[in-house]
Amino acid sequence: VFDELYRSGKVELELVPQGNLVERIRAGGSGIGAFFTPTGYGTPIADGKETRVIDGRGYVLEYPIKADFALIKAYKGDRWGNLVFRKTARNFGPVMATAAKVTVAQVEEVVPLGSLDPETIVTPGAFVNRVVAVGLGAQ
Repeated sequence: VFDELYRSGKVELELVPQGNLVERIRAGGSGIGAFFTPTGYGTPIADGKETRVIDGRGYVLEYPIKADFALIKAYKGDRWGNLVFRKTARNFGPVMATAAKVTVAQVEEVVPLGSLDPETIVTPGAFVNRVVAVGLGAQ
């Protein structure tokens, strides 16, 4: 189905290197209007995008990505939405939380307020709208 929709021009596909993807999301959450990156310069990824040479090095202009909703997974959270992550969930979860209008965090455990070590909190509750406990081993 996707192939047919893509070939007919009804849907668009954009290939984005993983580093550029996370940086675009981070820019969206930080209020950055656009940024230049050397990744993709001189490749098909740069086709149709503004490019510049700065200090002898080529760059591609990338725009931020924002979301209406972010559904993220964290290890623990409190009812205020302060989140602690484990392993690879820390890669995109925190930046997605900042770039979304509404963030829903799925956690293994909701802990009492004040029980999270402030040094381990990666995403503060200001970026989280809902916390949903799924329990250990839930799928």
